[in-house]
Amino acid sequence: MFYIHESTRKYSDPWTSSFQARFRDLCAGKRHVAYFYEKPDTSTFRYRVYNMIQVLSNLGDQIGAAYFCNADAEHYRKIVDNADVIVICRTRYDDHLNEMITRARAQGKRVLFDVDDLVFNTDYVHLVLKTLDQDLNHPGVWDHWFAYISRIGATLKLCDGAITTNKFLGDRITEFSGLQADVIPNFINKEQFEISDAIFHQKEASNFARNNEIHIGYFSGTPTHNHDFAIASEAIASVMKKFPEVRLLVVGFLELRGGLAEFSDRVTSLPLHDFINLQRIMSLVEINIVPLLDNGFTNCKSELKYFESAVVGSLTIATPTYTYANAIANESNGYLARSTEWAARLGDAITSLSDGRYRDMVVKARRDVSLQYSWAGQLEQIKHVLFGDVRGED
Repeated sequence: MFYIHESTRKYSDPWTSSFQARFRDLCAGKRHVAYFYEKPDTSTFRYRVYNMIQVLSNLGDQIGAAYFCNADAEHYRKIVDNADVIVICRTRYDDHLNEMITRARAQGKRVLFDVDDLVFNTDYVHLVLKTLDQDLNHPGVWDHWFAYISRIGATLKLCDGAITTNKFLGDRITEFSGLQADVIPNFINKEQFEISDAIFHQKEASNFARNNEIHIGYFSGTPTHNHDFAIASEAIASVMKKFPEVRLLVVGFLELRGGLAEFSDRVTSLPLHDFINLQRIMSLVEINIVPLLDNGFTNCKSELKYFESAVVGSLTIATPTYTYANAIANESNGYLARSTEWAARLGDAITSLSDGRYRDMVVKARRDVSLQYSWAGQLEQIKHVLFGDVRGED
C-alpha cells in the first residue's frame, strides 16, 4: 500500500443551492443552458449534469448554466422561457416533462436528452436484469424495470437530439430513436482533479514508496456488480495464495466468491464514500480491477473506473469492453484482461512493481488521463454539442 499522508476530508455536496440561486445562474451571461434531472445524486447527476455545468460556468464565455429537478416543477415554464438550450438527463416521462418539452419546442428551442446507460429500450430489459444480478423470479422487478426503461425511452423520443458517453452507446440510441447522438465523455471534475493532483505528486516525489503489502482494489458501489466481480474472483484467490503479501480492498457491497472466503482475513471492506474521499482511497491500492461481463449492456458503460484510478497513480486491469479497450493500451498505460486472462494479468501487474514497469505505466496513464479526461479540456466539445459551435473558435 502506498504511503499517503492525508486524512479524510470533510465533505458536503457542492451542488446544493436554492431554486432562486440556480435560476440566477441560468440567466447569467448571453447564452443559457438548463439541465433537468429527477433528483441530484452522486452518480449520473454528478457526471452528466454537475460536471457539465461546472465547465460551462467556470470556463465558458458568458454562458449561464444551472440544473433543475422534479422539485422545481412549478417553475418549469419560467425556466423554459429563459433557456436557450434544454438538456434532460436520464429523466422518466411524466406530464410536467411533456408540457415542458412541448413549450420549449413551440419556442424553437433545442431540447437534448443525455443518457449514460442502456436504459431506454425495453428490448434490453432481460439483459440488464441478468447483468445486474436482479431477482428474475420477482414480478415486481420486471414491473419496475419495464416501467423505468420505457418511460426514459418515451422522454428520449420527444427530444431533438441526444448526448451520451461513447459511440457504442450512441449507436444504440440512434437505432432506437432515430436521433443523432453526440458524445461528451465522462470526465474528472475540478474537485476530483485537485485532490488527485496533490496525491499523485506526493507519490511521484516519494518515487512511489510503499510498504511490503500489495493491494488490489475493487470499487463496486452496489451489489449489482456481483456477476462482474465473479469473473476475476478465482484469479484473485489464486494470486492471494501465491503471493501472501497481496490484500484485497473492496469499497461498496460485494459477495466474496470463487474461493476468496479462505482469505477473508486479508480482505478489507469499506462502505461507500463521497467522490472526493473515494479518490484518496483509490490512491492507496497498487492495482485497480474492473472485471465486467462482456455484453451489449456493459459495452455501453464509460471508462470512469480507469480514469479516476489513473489520475491518482494506481494501475488498472480491465475487461476490454468498448470504452476500456479504447482507453487502455495493454502493458502501456494499464492491462486488458479477457475472462481467461485475469490470473496472468494480475501476476504481470504484481511483477511490474519490482521491475520498474509499474512506474512507467502509471505515469503514462496519468498523463493520458490528464489530457483526455480533465474537466479543463472539455469546454469546446460541450459547446459544440449544445450550440453547434465550431471547435477551435473562441
